[in-house]
Amino acid sequence: MAIPSGYGTEVLKKHFKAGLSDSDEKLIDGVADHIYTVLSISITETGTADEIVHMYIYQGATNDTTNKVELLRNKSLPSGSTFIYNERIVLVGTDELVIKTGTSANVDVWCSYIDQDWNDS
Repeated sequence: MAIPSGYGTEVLKKHFKAGLSDSDEKLIDGVADHIYTVLSISITETGTADEIVHMYIYQGATNDTTNKVELLRNKSLPSGSTFIYNERIVLVGTDELVIKTGTSANVDVWCSYIDQDWNDS
């Protein structure tokens, strides 16, 4: 992606998912000519079981493990607890931010981010 030099938009957005499972949940599904800045991710275990959480970025192509960057691996989430991930993450273009649990779980996730759209159209 070239460095933006024209007009664009900047919008605050969010993604919410209740009841994560052991399948990938895309928090951000990147689009060409966009820059995404993740502000905060709240992960809450709403049931009565301890859980394990995984979060990672696919750089460009889904399920391309050669371009997979792990942000959280086997993060313990005790019953009834909340974990706040507030490190800034920047995704560019078709990068994807993905989260999942070790099994089907009562885990809710809220992701807030800035979407900068540099598409000329």
